[in-house]
Amino acid sequence: MKTLRSALVMMVAVPLVALAGEPTPAANKQPAKASEQPAKASEADCHHPPQAQDAAPKSDWKLTRGEPIKGVPCVKLADLLAKPQEHDGKTVLIEGHVRKACERKGCWMELATAKDAKGAGLRVTFKDYGFFVPLDSAGSEARVEGVVKVADLSEDRAKHYESEGAIVPRTADGKPREVQLVASGVELRR
Repeated sequence: MKTLRSALVMMVAVPLVALAGEPTPAANKQPAKASEQPAKASEADCHHPPQAQDAAPKSDWKLTRGEPIKGVPCVKLADLLAKPQEHDGKTVLIEGHVRKACERKGCWMELATAKDAKGAGLRVTFKDYGFFVPLDSAGSEARVEGVVKVADLSEDRAKHYESEGAIVPRTADGKPREVQLVASGVELRR
């Protein structure tokens, strides 16, 4: 039994000692510049394309989802939020700033009149759950075409939206109610 144990230890220990003593091929090369070394190592080790972290965002970036925008009448977002009942059930074109987007799937986004607007916005969902927007859509400018809906939300639905970072407006009696738009087409720009 003692001989078997010694043989097993030798089978494991000898290759480990041999590997530990051999210099790696990279150790024989001259070191690269410090600024080049991490980038090359991460590119070789990762299957994802490298991300340009220092690059300035493109100003001509445009993304479309769903159907092409047909050009129905454009309604100002501020007017829609002020008098949503006038537009309930109608198809409209809205332009606004994406204040927030679903951080889990991109299955909704919230439009506001300006980047720093506080208070109620317009929740945009997508027709038949047929398309989504990128998770990092917040900060984009949007053109959205779809049907307006004034919706009373369940408390569970309101809490779900709030857990994803949304601002859910409430009526005077505390019930969650919001203006929604079920989008058939979306254009995002940065």
